[in-house]
Amino acid sequence: MTPHTPTFARPASLAGRHFSTVIVGAGINGAGVFRDLSLQGVDCLIVDKDDVAAGASSAPSRMIHGGLRYLESGAFSLVAEATRERNLLLRNAAHLVHPLETVVPLSSRFGGLWGSMLRFAGLSASPGARGLCVVGLGLRLYDRLGRSQRIMPEHRIERVPQADGALFGTDVRWTATYYDAWIRHPEWLVLELIDDAHRGHPASVASNYCSVTACQGRTITLRDALTGQSVQVTADTVVNATGAWLDRAAGALQGAGSRVMGTKGSHLILNHPALRSALQGRMAYFEASDGRVCIVYPFLDRVLVGSTDIPVDDPDLAATDPAEIDYLLGVLREVFPRLDFSRNDVVYTYVGVRPLAQSDADKPGQISRDHAVVIDPPNARREVPMVCLVGGKWTTFRSLAQLAADAVLQQLGRARRQSTEQVAIGGGAGMPADAPGRQRFLDSIQAATALDRERVTELFMRYGSRAGAVAADFAAAGDKPLRHAPDHSAAEIRYLCRETAVQHLTDLVIRRTLLAIRGHVTPALLAELADIAAAELGWNAERRQTELRACTATLRDRHCVQLPADETSWAKPADSALTAGSISNSLTT
Repeated sequence: MTPHTPTFARPASLAGRHFSTVIVGAGINGAGVFRDLSLQGVDCLIVDKDDVAAGASSAPSRMIHGGLRYLESGAFSLVAEATRERNLLLRNAAHLVHPLETVVPLSSRFGGLWGSMLRFAGLSASPGARGLCVVGLGLRLYDRLGRSQRIMPEHRIERVPQADGALFGTDVRWTATYYDAWIRHPEWLVLELIDDAHRGHPASVASNYCSVTACQGRTITLRDALTGQSVQVTADTVVNATGAWLDRAAGALQGAGSRVMGTKGSHLILNHPALRSALQGRMAYFEASDGRVCIVYPFLDRVLVGSTDIPVDDPDLAATDPAEIDYLLGVLREVFPRLDFSRNDVVYTYVGVRPLAQSDADKPGQISRDHAVVIDPPNARREVPMVCLVGGKWTTFRSLAQLAADAVLQQLGRARRQSTEQVAIGGGAGMPADAPGRQRFLDSIQAATALDRERVTELFMRYGSRAGAVAADFAAAGDKPLRHAPDHSAAEIRYLCRETAVQHLTDLVIRRTLLAIRGHVTPALLAELADIAAAELGWNAERRQTELRACTATLRDRHCVQLPADETSWAKPADSALTAGSISNSLTT
């Protein structure tokens, strides 16, 4: 994201404006619709009651995948769609989405065959580990359904290699290997979609911490969560892309409810060098003894473990329970019996609520992960149609967004100008095509900025083809490393505050950077980040302390980060200028 006309605006500056479409919900699906419609020349406003990508979009398993296990329920069209979208993301967002070699440990030849047949027929079946025949058949079909736009190898099955024999239990006789993908920083991709939309059509804007409180006629009332101020805009159509909050948002928008249900998926981030090394860059995909499919794979310098699948009534209250931590650690002990696991290994936890279509299935895992677009027609109070996104997977956001955008265009009586299928996202545009090209690209940045190779490489991993522009800006500002997180600089943190609508310290720590999820947060680092954010965003000493307190509580209480509750352990402001002046909530450009 390089400087340009502001992508984000506070509600006060929007008062009285008219938009062809107002999109409620700035998660991955809402951002996808925002980009798609903006590229068709539609004036759009996207809002979210919280930060951008603050809900389930920031809490996936970070897998970009076709859904191997969905084959058992006969969801062939969903798997074909998801594998195709996976393959497209590997091209269109190559700076963030990468191939992921996946290994499945197998202990029997015919295990799970009868149960798979029953589940395929729509009947209930007792948990049972799937064996060589079932998995082999599933992977053949998975490869075939995923052949469109394929760029990764097909699967293979072999006798368990010696190294894997030492990793898994003694009963493992074969391993199946196939390829899916993972995403480094999903929240950043959501921001890039929003940024690309505004670049493509500057009349489209976004506003975080902005909720919709009413819809009367063509008038939509927005409330600024930072100031409490309410303003009104008008629209020709509304899109409800609030995920697990769909029914709740429908109430404010005078629409129908009872369309979605939520199940929470909790994940652990471990500091476990032995497991990370033994995985050799691969994901292990396996079944727990209760039949729940789980995953574990190296995530940067940590290990990611997931996930649970538990129904919840209120997505705002979803949190990782201690019992879920114990469950996932117990599963690891089952699968990797030669390794030790304890709560001391857990450096971070997170939970997302999956927005699933209403279902009477016996178990959460049996509920379809497919999506649909439903139109609520105008009614006595709301004069504009509302397009609702029901369900959906992270991987299939683009195809769902296209479906929703087509529905909006039909309501507006407008034609589609272009498909987003081959449109690169953010820093994925103009990415080097091969390793020599990457080296030349890094050489050019290093020559232009005089930054060291390690720093240039890290910026390339974060920002892709836009690394050159941001590196030049950071170098011009000195690019002084943070004292407590030297792989970031003060110039980079100022840039994130200035260009990505950071409103709270939690936005910066949890979503704009990967510092929290990597378990790198300390009281000293939080204080250092708070100093920089305060200076850039105009916070006084009281606001700085409030942000520190709130961020610490969120990390400690919702993400199990070990941080002291005693405020005396926090550093005081480094700049005495922060003690004066009023709190400014204005959004920087």
